[in-house]
Amino acid sequence: MQLQVMNSPFNQEQAELLNRLLPTLTESQKVWLSGYLAASQTANALGTAVEQAAEVPAATSGQLTPREVTILYGSQTGNAQGLAAKAGKTLEGRGFKVTVSSMNDFKPNNLKKVQNLLILVSTHGEGDPPDNALSFHEFLHGRRAPKLDDLRFSVLSLGDSSYEFFCQTGKEFDARLEELGGTRLFTRVDCDLDYDEQAAEWIEGVISGLSEGQETNNAAPESAAAPAAVESAYSRTNPFKAEVLENLNLNGRGSNKETRHLELSLEGSGLSFEPGDSLGIYPDNDPALVDQLLSEMKWDAAENVKVNKQGDVRPLREALLSHFEITTLTKPLLEQAAQLSANEQLSELTAPGNGEALKVYLNGRDLLDLLRDFGPWNASAQEFISILRKMPSRLYSIASSLSANPDEVHLTIGAVRYDSFWRERKGVCSIQCAERLQPGDTIPVYIQKNQNFKLPENPQTPIIMVGPGTGIAPFRAFMQEREETGASGKSWLFFGDQHFVTDFLYQTEWQKWLKEGVLTKMDVAFSRDTDEKVYVQHRMLEQSKELFAWLQDGAVLYICGDEKNMAHDVHNTLLEIIEKEGSMSREQAAEYLAGMQQNKRFQRDVY
Repeated sequence: MQLQVMNSPFNQEQAELLNRLLPTLTESQKVWLSGYLAASQTANALGTAVEQAAEVPAATSGQLTPREVTILYGSQTGNAQGLAAKAGKTLEGRGFKVTVSSMNDFKPNNLKKVQNLLILVSTHGEGDPPDNALSFHEFLHGRRAPKLDDLRFSVLSLGDSSYEFFCQTGKEFDARLEELGGTRLFTRVDCDLDYDEQAAEWIEGVISGLSEGQETNNAAPESAAAPAAVESAYSRTNPFKAEVLENLNLNGRGSNKETRHLELSLEGSGLSFEPGDSLGIYPDNDPALVDQLLSEMKWDAAENVKVNKQGDVRPLREALLSHFEITTLTKPLLEQAAQLSANEQLSELTAPGNGEALKVYLNGRDLLDLLRDFGPWNASAQEFISILRKMPSRLYSIASSLSANPDEVHLTIGAVRYDSFWRERKGVCSIQCAERLQPGDTIPVYIQKNQNFKLPENPQTPIIMVGPGTGIAPFRAFMQEREETGASGKSWLFFGDQHFVTDFLYQTEWQKWLKEGVLTKMDVAFSRDTDEKVYVQHRMLEQSKELFAWLQDGAVLYICGDEKNMAHDVHNTLLEIIEKEGSMSREQAAEYLAGMQQNKRFQRDVY
């Protein structure tokens, strides 16, 4: 498209220059340029606003001193942290003075000085606080917690309703703050995986609560906000369609596992990331499962249905493929489904007092099981899909360095297949990647920042990495980054899987880094190659003396992988090593490890 002088504010020479420049720009350059111009315009507006404000005598400005707000977050994967930062910016735009901090970095003794407190926290594992909330949670629920009669607070809790202890940590903070004398300025909000709308409503409710009793409006004009740094137009709510460049099986022939190595193009997205961050993927459901659902309910695949509150319409089959979760059952889903069926067994299952039976039913079943078990259904397709959760994204630790692989992101994804209740079950995203995603296809993605799993700022700091199976992913990114930047600190990898011959993921890369000195030391454990199963924690115990020496030398220790078994076992092994080599009691060893965690020297990315 050519710029014409007659219908533009440019002269002939400017128009010719622009016509020569614009066709040569990449999409990311265009995004950057538009952001630069917007920021420039905002800066000019800011300058004008400051000049005008300077002309207004302070005595007649009618502004009160901004009310101070402290925002504390506890976050494992970065969701609560991102929302905390967003809430902070929103409040600052309304004229409040805001402090945003990780619970881990907040000094508990300062709590008495806080008048307005916002808590944003996720729940991890089986109702546990995230790692960077543990010490604050322990303090607040301990005997040293102060009375907080002057405190006003509100809690935003993140969770997953498919888990028994949904939003448990947020509920505990909310109840404890009230118990200590605090007053809610806005009621607690418990968010499921699709939290954006609820979080936005919560912050508006918080602002309303904070503003009560204000004699004058202390909201700053929108134009007075400092220009934001130029960011990508793509995000969790507006994912980028990344092209698949490579899709390989990392396991050798005869392996019991299938681990996909995915390389995606981010060219033109403006997206950036650091080692330790994750990539979110919005997958599609298995078409075969969707067709089974349509057949079971005798629904018309082409029937148009609404897929969101905005009233967007899609054909039913497309809606079930891409917009709704159909492989996981939750308590809220069954409770709503009971209203659409006359089946007495379903009513009894969801009745108060039957929590244990409901928990047993939910485990290992999906929507097709529900429809088959409790029909007939007195509901239209539209009524039924309106009770389904939106398709949640899947987060994967990024397995590459952006410095080493510009405009690319690599992932390491284990294919999930298992049998349950006489049917084969498949992981939604992992099997899409393993069976249906080909080079040239695109898939919606976004970057999930994770400041709780990062390389040390000092490149001379030693690092110890424990990552069995697909837990190896972020450490591949760590090594690529350290090789690219020339980091001189020592590095030690503990890796484990089933068989050396078929399951040593990225074997040649690790051996190359070891040979070249990028990696200092490597210990591996292949559990099925010996009569007695050997895991990474056994290798750590064998090296306990040297491992403790590294810790004493200031090493940062990282764990990535399965939380329920591996991470728990490794944690106990670390306590055992510290207790033995440091000549400490179990309690002293626990304090030592807690101190490492407090100082960001013990970091976990577990799932």
